[in-house]
Amino acid sequence: LLLMKRSANSFHRPRIVVLICALMTSPRLLCVATQQKNTGQNLEEDQSQSQNEQKVEPSSAEKILTEEKAKLEEQLKEVTDKYKRALADAENVRQRSQKLVEEAKLYGIQSFCKDLLEVADILEKATESVPKEEIKDENPHLKSLYEGLVMTELQIQKVFKKHGLLRLDPVGAKFDPYEHEALFHAPMEGKEPGTIALVSKIGYKLHGRTLRPALVGVVKDA
Repeated sequence: LLLMKRSANSFHRPRIVVLICALMTSPRLLCVATQQKNTGQNLEEDQSQSQNEQKVEPSSAEKILTEEKAKLEEQLKEVTDKYKRALADAENVRQRSQKLVEEAKLYGIQSFCKDLLEVADILEKATESVPKEEIKDENPHLKSLYEGLVMTELQIQKVFKKHGLLRLDPVGAKFDPYEHEALFHAPMEGKEPGTIALVSKIGYKLHGRTLRPALVGVVKDA
């Protein structure tokens, strides 16, 4: 066994010696090995540099995207605000137009009603001017004329009421400058100051709006 071990060791030693000698005697092999080592280091450095560049590039791209996103959000906010304002303006215009149309329907007959008020005043004066004691069966013509005037006056008041035109006969009511026009102020016993004691001319309101103020006399302090 000892002889076999010694023979094996003696067999490997010459090969190692030969390789060492070959490397020492061939500088080209050493240069190739060195170049391969340097090339491997350069590849590692290039890879690390490219990885760093890739890390830097996404950050700049993300910054650009963030800026673009902020700009777009600001533009969207402005457009939305303008859109809401336009909607509000359109709604205001619609409401005003609708109100004007409704007022035109209600008060479009205002001038016509004013002209008819003069007719109603004449009928009222004609009815009041007929002596009540003369309305008898002995005077059939006068009686028929009076009844015709009364019926006409009642009918015209019904038509006025149908179209929203109402009488203002404010005797005993508080004076209201929006509905009444004071012709005079006078002290009167038993009357509260500021109230209306006399109506010289009937007033009218059209759908709640004073068309013609009543001409009145107002009580004042003594």
